[in-house]
Amino acid sequence: MKIGVQVYLGGDSANPEMLKAVAQAAEGRGFHSLWLPEHAVLPPKIASRYPYSADGSFSFDVTALPFEPFTGLAYAAAVTTTIRLGTGVLVLPQRHPVYAAKQAADVDVLSKGRLDFGIGVGWLEEEFVALGQPFRRRGARAREWVQVMRRLWCDELAEFEGEFYRLPPVHQSPKPVQKPHPPLYFGGESDAALRRVAEFGRGWFAAGTSVEAMPARLAVLDGMLAAHGRSRADVEVFVGPQDGKADFELVRRYREAGAEQVIIGLAGRNLDRLLRRLDDYAENVVEPALRL
Repeated sequence: MKIGVQVYLGGDSANPEMLKAVAQAAEGRGFHSLWLPEHAVLPPKIASRYPYSADGSFSFDVTALPFEPFTGLAYAAAVTTTIRLGTGVLVLPQRHPVYAAKQAADVDVLSKGRLDFGIGVGWLEEEFVALGQPFRRRGARAREWVQVMRRLWCDELAEFEGEFYRLPPVHQSPKPVQKPHPPLYFGGESDAALRRVAEFGRGWFAAGTSVEAMPARLAVLDGMLAAHGRSRADVEVFVGPQDGKADFELVRRYREAGAEQVIIGLAGRNLDRLLRRLDDYAENVVEPALRL
C-alpha cells in the first residue's frame, strides 16, 4: 500500500527552502508521491461551495496561495530523485490546453518521467470568472482539453478540431518521457468524473471519499470501465481522506475497500512542525503500510 502526501505551502511558507526541505523529507521517509494543489487566485469572500468540507466552507487563508503546481513540481524535481510528483489536482478547464500540455511534458522531462498528472474540473466559480473562463460546461471542455493534450504529446504533427477549440497543425516538444504520456488521474466523486476515469484515466483520485462510500462508487466505476472495454486492473485508485489525516487503521480499511494509495494532507508555516509530522507518518503509517 502506497502513501503519498499533498502539501499546501501558502503565503510565507511558499518559499524554496520550505519546498525543498519538505520534498526531500518526504522522499527520504519513504512516501511514494508528493502532490501540489492549484489555486491561481482566491477572492476575499467565497460563495461557491467547497466540496471537501462538511459545511461547504473553504478553511484555508485566502491571502496565502500555493505555488503554481507545475512550477513547484519542476523545482521539486531538481531536488529529489525518486518520489513521484503529482498535480493534486490541476484545474484543467480554466487553463489553455496547449500550455497545460507543454508544462506537463516539460515537468515529465525534468523529473525523468516522474509526473503523475492529477486533473479536476474545479469547484470555485469565482476563480473561473477572474481568469475569464466559463464555469458552465467545464467538464465537457476538460474532456476536450485531454484530447488536445494527448495529440500534442503523442503526435509529431498535432492537430485537433472540436466543439470548443481548433488546433491547427503544430509541433510541440520535448515529448514526455513516459509513454504514451504522463498517467492521468481524474479527481471528483460524481458520475461524470468516473466517466472521465473510465475513458481516459490511469486512475481515480478520490479526494474526500469515505471508506463507507468507496464500494458503491467503485461499482459504478467498474460498470463504466466495462463499457470502454477496460477493467479495474487497468486503473489505480487513490484516495485523500476528507480531513487530510490518516492512521494505519484507516489506511488498512481503504486498502480493503479497493484503494491502492492514500494521500494525506500537510499544511503549515513552521518547518520543524511539518517535518515532525512527516516523521510521525513515516513511522506509524508509511512503513507499516508497505506490508499491506
